[in-house]
Amino acid sequence: LITYMRTDSVRVAQEAQDTARAWIIDTLGPDFYPEKPRSYKSKGSTQDAHEAIRPVDPALTPETLKDVLPLEQYKLYRLIWQRFMASQMAAARFWDTIITVANGPCQWRAKGERLIFPGFLHVWSQNPDPKTVLLPKLEPGQVLGLEKLHKEQKFTQPPPRFSEASLVQKLEELGIGRPSTYAAILSTLTDRDYVHLEEKYFSPTDLGIIVCDLLVQHFTQLMDVGFTANMEEKLDLIADGKIEWTHVLESFAQDFYPTLTKARETMTEVKAGMDSGLNCPKCDNGQLVVKFGRNGTFLGCSNYPDCSFTGNYTRDDQGKIHLALEEAPQTLGPCPSCTDGTLIIKKTRAGGRFVACTNYPDCRHAQSISTGVACPQDGCSGELVEKSSRKGKVFYSCSTYPQCKFAVWDLPVDKPCPLCSSKILVRKESKTRGLHLACPVKECGFWEKIE
Repeated sequence: LITYMRTDSVRVAQEAQDTARAWIIDTLGPDFYPEKPRSYKSKGSTQDAHEAIRPVDPALTPETLKDVLPLEQYKLYRLIWQRFMASQMAAARFWDTIITVANGPCQWRAKGERLIFPGFLHVWSQNPDPKTVLLPKLEPGQVLGLEKLHKEQKFTQPPPRFSEASLVQKLEELGIGRPSTYAAILSTLTDRDYVHLEEKYFSPTDLGIIVCDLLVQHFTQLMDVGFTANMEEKLDLIADGKIEWTHVLESFAQDFYPTLTKARETMTEVKAGMDSGLNCPKCDNGQLVVKFGRNGTFLGCSNYPDCSFTGNYTRDDQGKIHLALEEAPQTLGPCPSCTDGTLIIKKTRAGGRFVACTNYPDCRHAQSISTGVACPQDGCSGELVEKSSRKGKVFYSCSTYPQCKFAVWDLPVDKPCPLCSSKILVRKESKTRGLHLACPVKECGFWEKIE
């Protein structure tokens, strides 16, 4: 249905242009086709062995294939067809409009635009830019009535974070990568925990920040976007036989190897941590640094092992690090293993909870947090206790594990299911049902709302 997809060429075959022209004129009318056929010039670095990605038969519209293709394939074909047909159509035309409204000695001005001919927008109807103001048609001297007065104070905002689509667009603008490598670039960023997605936008992790800072500091030339784009051009010239690959490598090595040697001698290792700008509250003369553990990041003292202080931290809107305030621990009574200790609930670095003695490390008594619900497995004398996975997700399992492997993700409640033989229910919450009790047996399906 489409031509070869691993290309960044914008060249279109004459046959495809003729078919598109016939469909546009026959279906939409001659006004929707430009005076001259549109042609686009590829960049010098473009791999032009294949023409642009387009429908094999432009006359084959997405609607004719909607009932034939799977949904995802239909959406992809529709995107390719719309982009290609729009690229062959006449331009859209707008009136750039400025409206001045007089109210006594004051004048109010609105700038916007009004669509007068859709052109290519007839097939490429994307969501409008929220910053674009479409103004109504008004006549000079027309009296306007005030419907609503809205006042808003605005401040300078930082540039928006990249989404997957906007990052690929930026890479294209800078000449970095190829269509076949964009997916690998994005997956590397997330797989190595350099960034994570927050509502479809990339946000740097502490690991990503420190790796970037170290590379920019010690490999300034390599981290410059111009270097990568320039290297892409040189590789294309090598592929075309216009320059010798040995000359390119020799020129690169002359600058790279001295830089690499110096970095090996002076570059701080990532595991040494990232300076937080905070002093250690325990030893006073140490600096708190962001450390990277298997369960996530935490603050540790630079004087370790002489000072063993560790703590959690938060970041404010400006990204500044603050030491997290520790809540007063919940006490559960005297420790059964020593004479003067008290049992308290403590947290693991992964976010889980457990019970330990206040006399640690002299007293190493530790136990799981009990739910007070007996294990529902027949013949088992254990009780359900709170546990957490390696990633910090809470679940509830039998205290006799591994002898009994019963476990549920939701908080168990000592109440039998009225529909099946389950001895317990679990406490759940969802958008549709709200807070409710449900049977842990999937085949049962019983649930009741908590009033």
